[in-house]
Amino acid sequence: MSTAKTPITVETIVNQPVEKAWNIFNQPEHITQWCFASEDWHAPRAENDLRAGGKIKTRMEAKDGSFGFDFEGEYTNVKEHQTIDYVLGDGRKVHIVFTPEGNTTKVTETFDPEDTHSEDMQRGGWQAILDNYRKYADAQ
Repeated sequence: MSTAKTPITVETIVNQPVEKAWNIFNQPEHITQWCFASEDWHAPRAENDLRAGGKIKTRMEAKDGSFGFDFEGEYTNVKEHQTIDYVLGDGRKVHIVFTPEGNTTKVTETFDPEDTHSEDMQRGGWQAILDNYRKYADAQ
């Protein structure tokens, strides 16, 4: 469990209405297309049971096979097209807000930092994944 640290926030604006932005963010067939931080990584598998008590699980791997990990969490609160809250396996919390702005949607993720990597590295990694989401969503 992380000690009391200031949560980290990343955000982006996608050129999709909130319903489509929500679906692209949450449907496994879309998650595998954007949920990685750089082009030398990929997400070969994703499962998502989007409801309180349900679980998210995404496999992230280096394309060369040198490293990989499962990103997993359990949902504590889901308000369709509005907010998602989940807890990671180590107890850290994540809060995501979808804010409609006309035909675009602002997506804001706030998460508790972990103790292994610097906050700047964590912010950069989560922002890179969210940027991949934006690029993929904008192309849909």
